Amino acid sequence: MEEIEHKSTYILNEAARRKASDIHIVPNRVDAYIYLRIHQNLQFFEKISVKVCEKLISHFKFSAAMDIGEKRKPQNGSLEFIFQSRRISLRLSTIPTPFQESLVIRLLPQDETLALEQLPLFPKDSLFLKQLTKKRSGLIIITGPTGSGKTTTLYSMMLAAKQANPINIVTLEDPVEKRTEGLIQLEINDKAGITYEEGLKAILRHDPDIIMVGEIRDQVTAQLAVRSAMTGHLVLTTMHTTDTISAINRLLELDIPKHDIEQTLVGVVTQRLVVRKCPLCGDNCSSYCDKIKNHKITAVYEMLLGSNLINAKYKIFHNQPFSISIRTLQNQLIKAYALGFITQRSLERYGEMSEMGQVFKWNKESRNSSTIRLFVRARI
Repeated sequence: MEEIEHKSTYILNEAARRKASDIHIVPNRVDAYIYLRIHQNLQFFEKISVKVCEKLISHFKFSAAMDIGEKRKPQNGSLEFIFQSRRISLRLSTIPTPFQESLVIRLLPQDETLALEQLPLFPKDSLFLKQLTKKRSGLIIITGPTGSGKTTTLYSMMLAAKQANPINIVTLEDPVEKRTEGLIQLEINDKAGITYEEGLKAILRHDPDIIMVGEIRDQVTAQLAVRSAMTGHLVLTTMHTTDTISAINRLLELDIPKHDIEQTLVGVVTQRLVVRKCPLCGDNCSSYCDKIKNHKITAVYEMLLGSNLINAKYKIFHNQPFSISIRTLQNQLIKAYALGFITQRSLERYGEMSEMGQVFKWNKESRNSSTIRLFVRARI
């Protein structure tokens, strides 16, 4: 048992040291593989035997207060550990496979909240995000796929708002992603009767200036978020959509009335994480290169605000085709690649988006940087 405890501690420490976001334990018929997700890429870490894999997963499940005897159903759990005086929260998820259970552990550093200026690739984006937090009421939605940094952006926005003015910020999350001093954080607990509806009622009686709802997952949470914004509070939340326009359509799909969206929605932001191009190594940065270790991952944003948002809502509500001039993700990525800020791999990752595939193919065939810059100026 001590050997398994030592093994689990070693894996967690190595993952934290390498700044991994996730640990994957994947079983096979006769062995199992451990992977670390570092800078969005899954990297092989170690090969272990089936017996060690079974004991290791059981140990993690026991530590996270999960049912170690139940191996036929997916389970979720959480725990914390300390690495170099830093608290890191772990979110565990198991699913049954034909061989054994598979385990994924997400690492969430608790003592680190990045300043808003540290997040975007382009400095102007942080100014737009700060301006959003100065609004007194309304609904702001951060969208993007899983792992795109939506929660990190939300916490940075709340920190910026808190530093600018002494305000009361209350969050409603399932679960609390990052325990942060200065914020009042309420965690969903169905067994204790703390549902989204009951939690929101309690929050509204707590005199908040800003309310953060962790994620709009269904019709109930969407209605609660909109209702809170209609009471004169600023509501920040996240949603899983591919772009800003899709967020409006998603609210309509969740049966939110058009006039409620018209009155409450004041901004939609879509984001993606990209890898900065190393000034020494180029695209294929060495794993031992520490020159940009704390700033390797950055974000690019698409923002739907002001008159563009008003125009988009009007066109969508009246089923009219529209073409609005917004700073799209495609244009941001092309600009970043042309200026040498991001790697070729980051551009390829989103090649399936809209016309990005054709744009990247054209850029790849043309190695003349001046031609690319002219092309970018014509588009951005």
